[in-house]
Amino acid sequence: MLSIDWAPNPKDSLPLYQQISEYMKNKIATGEWPINSKLPPQRTLARIFQVNRSTLAIALDELIADGLLESKLGSGTWVANNTWSLLASTPPNNWTSYLDRGIHLPNLHTIQEINHLEFNPKVIRLSTGELSPEIFPKTMMDSILRKLPDRIHALGYEEPRGLLFLREQISIYLSSFGINASPASIMIVSGALQALQLICSSLLPKESTILLEKPSYLFSLKLFQSMNMDLCGIPLDEEGMNMEPISFHKKHKNVNLLYTIPCFHNPTGITMTKERRKSIINICQKEQLPIIEDDVYRELWLDTPPPIPLKALEKEGLVLYLGSLSKSLSPGLRIGWIVGPEPVIERLADIKMQTDYGSSSLSQWAAAEWLTSGLYQTHLEEVRTQLRIRRKVACNALEAHFSDIATWQIPKGGFYIWLILNQAVSMQKLFKEALNNGLLIHPGNIYDTLSNRHLRLSYSYASLPEMENGLFRLSELIKTLIRQS
Repeated sequence: MLSIDWAPNPKDSLPLYQQISEYMKNKIATGEWPINSKLPPQRTLARIFQVNRSTLAIALDELIADGLLESKLGSGTWVANNTWSLLASTPPNNWTSYLDRGIHLPNLHTIQEINHLEFNPKVIRLSTGELSPEIFPKTMMDSILRKLPDRIHALGYEEPRGLLFLREQISIYLSSFGINASPASIMIVSGALQALQLICSSLLPKESTILLEKPSYLFSLKLFQSMNMDLCGIPLDEEGMNMEPISFHKKHKNVNLLYTIPCFHNPTGITMTKERRKSIINICQKEQLPIIEDDVYRELWLDTPPPIPLKALEKEGLVLYLGSLSKSLSPGLRIGWIVGPEPVIERLADIKMQTDYGSSSLSQWAAAEWLTSGLYQTHLEEVRTQLRIRRKVACNALEAHFSDIATWQIPKGGFYIWLILNQAVSMQKLFKEALNNGLLIHPGNIYDTLSNRHLRLSYSYASLPEMENGLFRLSELIKTLIRQS
């Protein structure tokens, strides 16, 4: 999708349509919008440019007449040419022809829209899985960063597994919930998502099958599919992933790995019980099925701490454990970790060095200081206090506005409420209507393609007034769609 972060100035003497035309001409002439690039729909463009559609149509018609754009019936508007190709007998290189040749598949269109719109300050983000800027520990972060000059003597590359001092602190931290891991069995990554990318590219054969909960956050990405791997969903109940299908799939579907988010699952908020964790470990040990335990939400408990990790329940190196500071502290630090058998960690570290030569040294030193200073635990206590308040506000708003159209469970931690509508609606239409009303939501079908009754709501990001107002407006939109269906 083309990136547009500009709007015409109504106070400019140049007419609005002409400002838009000149902006597009410049984008095309400089090659930022290559030949065969597709423009967003006219309604979307009009909203971005903050003009009515008739004004936009005048600008587009002018560019079509100049031969720079082409309107294709039923397919939208495309960049047809650029100023250089109009003058030269040999057109410039068509970069668009390369776009479908790479290894990585593009994100789902809805995910691409969400990724762009999350930076628009005019929308209320009702689904964002991130701590609100209001909870950012600025004073503590200032204190941490002021201490770093005394610790850092150079900012060179760190060793392949990551900064030893940070891995030592993570080793101590992990022991607090039952994971005994030496620094040699820990590797620093740029967030849990990079951990999954490394595991995909270096440990799993092509055409592998990965078992995971359904719905799941991973269904919203094309990470595994880009590596020619299949995702096989297993239903959830109130205790977590169902056990019965695991052995069947291992036998009949060439399953190579089980992936799970056992604490405050994304998107459902479910936490796997201790008994279910033990059962899954037993089954996977019997079937010799490795496990990726994505535990990035563990510290976000609001009522009682969750059960100990799957990693703490096994001693055979069956589980690769993923942790991160992105959810609990700051996504911008880009610090996470993998815990596993030393040969596996060594292999992953080698691949990471080939791809980015190590995570940011500065971020690693900052993360180490957070852990060793004790401020991380202080911060977590404040985060839990604020999330409890936000959860209560969200649940009160749901009770007031959604009780006649949906059901939900009150989460015991994490960020998410999995809203189940009583009646199916078009998720695509709801997403667009919400966006037209300044609301950014995550429809359930990005986590399970067959879902047309679910929404992932988050109480972690929007301000309290925005959350209350946004949920009320969302309920009115849903009721309208239900009446129209």
